[in-house]
Amino acid sequence: MKKTTDPISRRELLAGAALTAGAALLPAQLPALAETAAAQSPATDPSSVPGGPTTATSARSPFESPARTPVGVQTGASFTPLHQLTGTMTPNDLLFERHHSGVPALDPATHKLLIHGLVDRPMTFTMADLKRFPSASRVHFLECSGNGRAAFRDPKPDMTPQNVDGLTCNGEWTGVELKVLLRETGMRTAAKWLLAEGADAAKLSRSVPLDKAMDDALVVWAFNGEPLRPSNGYPLRLFLPGFEGNMCIKWLRRLKAVDQPNMSKDETSKYTDPLAGGKARQFSFVMDVKSVITSPTHPARIDRGWGEVSGLAWSGRGKVTSVDVSTDGGASWEKAELQGPVQTKAHTRFRHMWNWNGRPTTIMSRATDETGAVQPTRAVFESARGKGTDYHFTYIRAWSVDRDGRVTFAGTA
Repeated sequence: MKKTTDPISRRELLAGAALTAGAALLPAQLPALAETAAAQSPATDPSSVPGGPTTATSARSPFESPARTPVGVQTGASFTPLHQLTGTMTPNDLLFERHHSGVPALDPATHKLLIHGLVDRPMTFTMADLKRFPSASRVHFLECSGNGRAAFRDPKPDMTPQNVDGLTCNGEWTGVELKVLLRETGMRTAAKWLLAEGADAAKLSRSVPLDKAMDDALVVWAFNGEPLRPSNGYPLRLFLPGFEGNMCIKWLRRLKAVDQPNMSKDETSKYTDPLAGGKARQFSFVMDVKSVITSPTHPARIDRGWGEVSGLAWSGRGKVTSVDVSTDGGASWEKAELQGPVQTKAHTRFRHMWNWNGRPTTIMSRATDETGAVQPTRAVFESARGKGTDYHFTYIRAWSVDRDGRVTFAGTA
């Protein structure tokens, strides 16, 4: 054994330098590793040679490549690949995005939150100030109210769950309860609403009912154990469990206590549900009960015999209590197994074993929440909302299985 005081040889020095360089370059080299592995002889035993070194941050295997789509969008959305994920927690780098004027670059050292209006003590909080309060961590889903729009307006067989319902995510949010901050400022009795405003170029703003703010609302700075990513609100965002995503203002910089809704452009010209007969449904904040099968779905191809039907269910009104699965186009329904723990206002994974006989069929899922609300068929949904509705698409989704095992999106049930 070489003593630590022995001189280091030139060969050892070069080897050490190469190892250090390899550690720095490994993340960039991962795409090439897949090609190298594919080119190796089948007889090569990976356990016969040393593996790669540690790195500052881990990277996915080059054989796994889940990704949001589309990319390069400044005003619009990028969708989470639901069909490439398991369980219920969404990886931080795969959270869906919805922007109105791009992603601002905000320095947490200078970012501040102002609370003013109908309060006794207007206050400005730095990030350091906020983190001095008792923190809270809760698991909840987040969903854009426009989730499902493309599948409703123009369904296509080659749509995946990502294309159909990829504007939702789920995970652990950490921050301070909003009611703690509001009590610090001394809310006046005349205050009934909050105007929440972001620091992006669009200056997105929404009116939040004070009773929601004083219930389970959070001002968050972390998701799944790390600071928010810039595209999801870094360094600070409002989070309203169960409410539509647009109300969970990213890059939060201002909360103004007011006595009535602000009626901003983001809650009048947008995020108001058009209904049949020239009417509109306004302030439809809560996301209703919903589910989507994530496997098997397009572009999968299945074999005869036993396999698992799996997906996600959620409700902005509380816990999912049951999910029914149909493997015969809705002629019959069976209860799926729910993965525990089932949490309130959070994604719930459901599973159902199915013995496919090789005949063409349609598979569907139908969720029920603790209020007794049941996910509707498209016919029932349209009768209440009309064909021109633009938000809160909660109807049952359907997937066709062809005789050759290919799975395609069948639109709605």
